[in-house]
Amino acid sequence: MITAEQLKDAVDRTEALKRYLNIDAKLIQVEEEQLRTQAPGFWDDTKKAEAQMKKVKTIQSWIDGFKEVSDLTQELRLAFDFYKENLVTEQDVDENYVKAIKAIEALELKNMLREEADQMDCVLKINSGAGGTESQDWAQMLMRMYMRWGENNNYKVTVADLQEADEAGIKSVTLEIEGAYAYGYLKGENGVHRLVRVSPYNAQGKRMTSFASVFVTPLIDDSIEVYVNPALLTWDTFRSGGAGGQNVNKVESGVRLRYQYKDPYSGAEEEILIENTETRDQPKNKERAMQHLRSILYDKEMKHRMEEQAKLEAGKKKIEWGSQIRSYVFDDRRVKDHRTGYQTSDVNGVMDGKIDDFIKAYLMSWSNSGSNME
Repeated sequence: MITAEQLKDAVDRTEALKRYLNIDAKLIQVEEEQLRTQAPGFWDDTKKAEAQMKKVKTIQSWIDGFKEVSDLTQELRLAFDFYKENLVTEQDVDENYVKAIKAIEALELKNMLREEADQMDCVLKINSGAGGTESQDWAQMLMRMYMRWGENNNYKVTVADLQEADEAGIKSVTLEIEGAYAYGYLKGENGVHRLVRVSPYNAQGKRMTSFASVFVTPLIDDSIEVYVNPALLTWDTFRSGGAGGQNVNKVESGVRLRYQYKDPYSGAEEEILIENTETRDQPKNKERAMQHLRSILYDKEMKHRMEEQAKLEAGKKKIEWGSQIRSYVFDDRRVKDHRTGYQTSDVNGVMDGKIDDFIKAYLMSWSNSGSNME
């Protein structure tokens, strides 16, 4: 049976969310934005109209999210009072408490995603590390993990490009994950993921360590301006391989984009290479590859700004994109995030896409005495 202090904590956190989210102002704002959608000729400019509808939907989602929290907290209060009158059981009260806290925590977590890119779809790329078949198998396991996470959270997951390995596993894969706050939730997955297990590909049954890197960028839309210099851009086309029917290898629908990027801050140069074999329509694949390029360039600028801000803010964690972030030790039944210290023994659950607790721990580690909710 929960205590009066636990009830008070739930009520206080709900009231705090109403203030942080400025719900009263959002109720007025959503009415004003909805009125704009009723203007004559609203759909004459489709892209502008879709952006406006998305804005309305975003504001409404905050209102709906808070209403759910408020309703569940009120039900908890009533259950607590009814228990005193022997109208409900201790189990009823505790079940109401679990529901309310789960909703409160979910909204608190979402409220941490305040950056412009956080609410966007994302591109998630996995590359196998050195180690041959073992690392390639690990890369495929990670692909399945993220695809299951997407399914579990009702996101649309599309394989934009897949490079299969010769024996087993994959060399690399590019996933597009579409849904509200996909980038905000997955941005902390950036980095190197380490697997330790007794390898099924080792005849001696030795314990082996494998690595795969995960790279996450926001999938930006036309509402954000990103400059791409046409002079630095080249294209190749090729025949798509793998499954897809008899015609898949007869048409050069696959596209390969190369962009000679020079960092405006450090002067460092690199070639950005993007391949897309998502459809059999070459123009669509080109369009998607360009969107991926714009996403990468946008992400580079955002990371530079974050690094500069981190230098200025004492006590903030150092941003180390590409560093080893998590270890998956199968025979010890342990998955541990090295940045937050969070770990679990539910290895099977994690590999089945249950990584929300890792995501939450990462986002919580960036909150500093509630500074993200002010």
